[in-house]
Amino acid sequence: MLVDDFNSAARPPSRQMMLHDQELRALALAVIQVEAQAVAALSERIDEHFTTACRLMFACAGRVVVTGMGKSGHIAGKIAATLASTGTPAFFVHPGEASHGDLGMITQQDVVLALSNSGETEEVLTILPIIKRLGVPLIAMTGNPASTLGLLATAHIHVGVAQEACPLGLAPTSSTTAALAMGDALAVSLLEARGFTRDDFALSHPGGSLGKRLLLRVSDIMHTGAEMPAVRENALISEALLEMTEKKLGMTAIVDADSKVAGIFTDGDLRRMLARNFDIHKTRIAEVMTANCTTIGSGTMAAEAMQIMEQKRINALIVTDAERRAVGALNMHDLIRAGIV
Repeated sequence: MLVDDFNSAARPPSRQMMLHDQELRALALAVIQVEAQAVAALSERIDEHFTTACRLMFACAGRVVVTGMGKSGHIAGKIAATLASTGTPAFFVHPGEASHGDLGMITQQDVVLALSNSGETEEVLTILPIIKRLGVPLIAMTGNPASTLGLLATAHIHVGVAQEACPLGLAPTSSTTAALAMGDALAVSLLEARGFTRDDFALSHPGGSLGKRLLLRVSDIMHTGAEMPAVRENALISEALLEMTEKKLGMTAIVDADSKVAGIFTDGDLRRMLARNFDIHKTRIAEVMTANCTTIGSGTMAAEAMQIMEQKRINALIVTDAERRAVGALNMHDLIRAGIV
């Protein structure tokens, strides 16, 4: 027998996909439906146990220590991250590592949130005596209120599901989805209870596009002083066009003697004006400008400026102070360059 023939014979035959596209879609839909039902059933579990858990976490002088093993551990890690980013200091502790030294991370000022679908996870139960000895409040999230973990908890949140989405009933699917949704319910409830704001959220998300959207204000990117295009309302169209060409923002503010905004003239206004055959050397800009234009304050979030432009289908904004005096200008390209997309 040739070597290639031997290797070919030794390899097990590859499993070919025998399902049609329609069957695959039907299976996927079934999973979504089962998990959606599991999440919907949680509405009946928002009871006094849930509110007790919220109050324990709200009153926590230390941190919420979230723990769980296996798939529950992955969900616990995500819940800890969500809590931490929404105003509730929290971190994840692996229960297996906890019994080998990491229990020192838990103090008497903390609250422990333990996840276990069965409520009998050995690694979690092993650390319970220490948690109890510290007098730390224990919140359990399990699928079995009568389990050891459920019975020993200060507050127990029931996240049991009727069935897993896995056709074998083995892989944690619906149960982990339900636990994740309940974790979000806790985090958002605490967010509202603390009066957590968008600015607070921004402070914990300074990096990446999210940080830019939340932290950057109009004042950080607007053009001011000599860079801001502006002409008086008695200026000729030709003067306005020269100002637009020099400042390169595709617009110019039209202001009165006190620098208060009377209107705006944009590239779009220019195209509409040319269709009406105005003499640019004789016509005043006030005759063709857009009066009562949209303006924005310098302290406004840059992301809100983007939203205004998109909603009104405009490409530029004049920035004004409290007296509606023009103090700056910006256009869509400024927002795009700043990463506000």
